[in-house]
Amino acid sequence: MERTRIKAHNTRSCCCLVLPGPAHRHEQRETRHQRNTGVALNSKTVLITGAARRIGRAIAVHLHAAGANVVVHYRNNGAAAKDLTAQLNALRPGSACAAAADLCRLPELEQLASTARERFGRIDALVNNASSFYPTPLGSVDPEIWNDIVGSNFQAPFFLSQALAPDLRATRGAIVNIVDIHAEKPFAGYPLYCATKGALLTLTRALAIELAPEVRVNAVSPGAILWPEDGRLFSGDERRSIVEHSLLRREGTAEDIARAVSFLLDDASYITGQILNVDGGRSAHL
Repeated sequence: MERTRIKAHNTRSCCCLVLPGPAHRHEQRETRHQRNTGVALNSKTVLITGAARRIGRAIAVHLHAAGANVVVHYRNNGAAAKDLTAQLNALRPGSACAAAADLCRLPELEQLASTARERFGRIDALVNNASSFYPTPLGSVDPEIWNDIVGSNFQAPFFLSQALAPDLRATRGAIVNIVDIHAEKPFAGYPLYCATKGALLTLTRALAIELAPEVRVNAVSPGAILWPEDGRLFSGDERRSIVEHSLLRREGTAEDIARAVSFLLDDASYITGQILNVDGGRSAHL
């Protein structure tokens, strides 16, 4: 911790101690923050899983605008991922790349870590955003469904964090996991999804312990942000009921999640092992 400076001024026969004023104290805090966290994401490298579309895309765009180099992971949406990286590279040449991987296959996951590392020479942050979400009523889950949801929602974040742990320790980096408010309060029809998000929430706290003090690990827990695109899940009445049950009485946006991720990566040097709910207050009275 930086010591407070006290200046002594001799005025004739008396000694007057002048403590730093508010502006000087703010300058000291700002300097210390810059030294500990680098303040900006400028030239840092962030790997974002599931970043071709929706929330992942918003996170990539936001972090790139803050100065980060981004690795845009995708599984099936190659055209969207390459279109996004082309747009980002047009703004800042050589600042983005797309990387394909099926996160349920461990060799591909390990290759993703190697690709990200080799492309920019360093990894400063990992955002575990990729997720599988669909109903799994009890009695409907077979091994294929199990492997898909557990693989993408829990197994992949664990093994990707493990693979990149040495890199993140070296850069004193950070991990942000995208969980869900239903990780703690499950809802009917989605037992496997809720269980895997609950496991990811616990993993967030466990990794914060395992990787301290070099690496900070936190999570963002979204509420009603983006509805499934196929239109089959959640009727209009169900959506209205969910929104009306939030304290702010409105849906959130992908940018709300992106800003929360950016905060935890870039401006939260004394925060680790925490879950940030971004849900309009819905979890306050679920």
